[in-house]
Amino acid sequence: MDLLGLSEEELCEVLDADPLTLLSGQLDHRPELGILLDLLAEADERAGAAVLRRWVRAAGPTGRPLDHLRARDFGAFEDDLAALAQRGFVLRGGGT
Repeated sequence: MDLLGLSEEELCEVLDADPLTLLSGQLDHRPELGILLDLLAEADERAGAAVLRRWVRAAGPTGRPLDHLRARDFGAFEDDLAALAQRGFVLRGGGT
């Protein structure tokens, strides 16, 4: 949650859990949590938390990584992370 700057509501949506389940720590048995943490640990090492917080909400080549997480499309999110590792963090301006 902190690494990506997600709200509690966003995190609950990503993990398909209610706030009470999240706060009670009953998600440890869920495989997607461990996979996400592993993927994000490597990205945090390479890019850092500040970059990841901006990146997750920025539009990339295949959309916003946050939208992929919220749709629980973890494969697309993994692809987003791979693109970040390959290209680096690039934000494109909207004109002007």
